[in-house]
Amino acid sequence: MEENRNIRIDKFLWSVRLYKTRSIASDECRKGRILINNIQVKPSRIVLKNEILVVKKLPVIFTFRVIEPIENRVSAKLVEQFIEDLTSEEEKAKLNIKQVGGIVYRDKGTGRPTKKERRLIDKLRDDSNDL
Repeated sequence: MEENRNIRIDKFLWSVRLYKTRSIASDECRKGRILINNIQVKPSRIVLKNEILVVKKLPVIFTFRVIEPIENRVSAKLVEQFIEDLTSEEEKAKLNIKQVGGIVYRDKGTGRPTKKERRLIDKLRDDSNDL
């Protein structure tokens, strides 16, 4: 592969499928949610090999190492060749939270809660408000 490629961070984030579109990746850079070596970056910042990326997708803060900068979007199976996930398991566990601030999340496709489930949800809400 060619060594001296100038790949923009917004294009790189899009190409390794961290964001659905390049414009979303650019917006996240402008909002300060993308860090390279703990420095906020602009969308035009050039990505280099072995740099550490921090991507803030709240509630999780992901950490990645650039293996090889890439310009064109690749399939999900090939992403591991270009970026290494360094995110801790504690951070990834934040995605599995079922109750946050009194809001109870239900699995998709389970339908409306039954009367018994509704009472349990109300009880959980009352208990969380007491804290």
